Amino acid sequence: MSRRLIAFCSAVLWINSALAVETPELLLSGVTQSRPNIPLLTDGERRTLVHVDLVIDRAYTLRSVKILKGAEAADLTDLSLDLPGAWKAEPEKGPVITFHGEVTLPAGKHRFSLYGRATPGLNLLARLHPRCIELTFADGAPLHPEDKPLPPLRPAYSLHKRGQFQCHTFRIPAIARAKDGSLLAVYDMRYLSARDLQGHMDIGLSRSTDGGQTWADPVPIMDMGEFGGKPQTENGCSDPNILVDPQTGEIFVSAVWTHGKPGSHQWTGKGSEPGHDLTRSSQFLIVRSKDHGKTWSAPENRTTQLKDPTWHLFAPAPGNGIALSDGTLVMPTQGRDAQGKPFSNIMFSRDHGATWSVSSPARSDTTECAVATLSDGSLLLNMRDNRNRAANAATNGRAISITRDLGKTWTVHPADRSALPEPVCMASMISHTLPDGRHALLFSNPHHKNSRRDMTIQLSLDDGKTWPEKYRMLLDSKGGSYSTLVMIDAQTLGILYESSQADLVFQKILLSELIAEKE
Repeated sequence: MSRRLIAFCSAVLWINSALAVETPELLLSGVTQSRPNIPLLTDGERRTLVHVDLVIDRAYTLRSVKILKGAEAADLTDLSLDLPGAWKAEPEKGPVITFHGEVTLPAGKHRFSLYGRATPGLNLLARLHPRCIELTFADGAPLHPEDKPLPPLRPAYSLHKRGQFQCHTFRIPAIARAKDGSLLAVYDMRYLSARDLQGHMDIGLSRSTDGGQTWADPVPIMDMGEFGGKPQTENGCSDPNILVDPQTGEIFVSAVWTHGKPGSHQWTGKGSEPGHDLTRSSQFLIVRSKDHGKTWSAPENRTTQLKDPTWHLFAPAPGNGIALSDGTLVMPTQGRDAQGKPFSNIMFSRDHGATWSVSSPARSDTTECAVATLSDGSLLLNMRDNRNRAANAATNGRAISITRDLGKTWTVHPADRSALPEPVCMASMISHTLPDGRHALLFSNPHHKNSRRDMTIQLSLDDGKTWPEKYRMLLDSKGGSYSTLVMIDAQTLGILYESSQADLVFQKILLSELIAEKE
């Protein structure tokens, strides 16, 4: 007997006796089904679609399993069960498929699963609902599992799995929509390992011209090569931020560059030091595109213009920048002050990126941050907070500050360190005007206080004061780390994130899934 068949998940919720099926020939204490809430990759790999769990009082012989593929029957292929023996599927009749076979199950708890593949080219807005609807035994009446709602399978496009494109790992995603409508995803291409700087890594780009349904292969757009006679392992670039000027269409991608300092990290010790000298301090680089991301300029070093020489570090915050209604460009940034302590702030440009000004720090002991506009035009800065490493349940939460003068002064937001739990990780936040005119904030992060898992999207309709559970969507219960959000169009949200299923995956969500169906 298969060990996998006998094994059973201890967390299964058994239905009560009112839902159990009892006949003189067959007595089952319970049968349930569940679905892993993880992205369904459209890369053709075989995936778990649903689990069926049952408990029986003695040995019974299972003869058939009936599966409802749902209205999206054509979106799933190569269905199979992980039951012992030869299980064959009847020719399909509409959305239902029946597997016939024979296996004797001993008394106790059992789990079997349905597997399948997403049809190539599956629309990323598809929502799949396969489930078991009937079990038939040799010595009992047909059994129908409880009709409990299961999370839909949400397709995802994999931009990178470990080892693809001659690159060990992709990390630290950022995304934006170009003026021509194309989507631009940037990220670390970490060639030799998954570790942070210092190491051989470039900033890479993938473009999509069909709303994220498919993506071009990655190309490096910021590569310092063997600058200064140092090997590529000592010229790494990391932590990209992307910003689109909606008036000119020009795109800015910034990142931090470390030259030399093997084995160092810019956030600790002497990984980056005061001053501007590239042999001591990490550098602030920018590349530009004037053709919607097709070609890029050589890297421009803005360190001397931007970094206070007393600071240990000044760097972009990974994610996206924004443009205000008056044309001002705003980019979230971060650094280490004269004492080496971390802070979060912003920088801004009123001349389409020709020159930039740097704000005062919004908060200390914070790092990676996201900036968004509030309904009154002020700016909200949402920050990764190092204090959460030791916080108790009552105080864990993202640090949030507000500025009305481009960062000269800051005030604490009412939901500061309370409304948005985090495991000390980068997060994404954008603002959007809904079709009915309401102002919304959209937020993504691993919704967990201790672990980088439970990648979740949330929505607030009151400038971030509250984040109702009904406007919450779990995308990946097994993983999720860094993420980045973008509006593909007025009704469709895109998210690129580090997933349990691949280094980087992209998914699409209709805003109606978050709002309209729940109001």
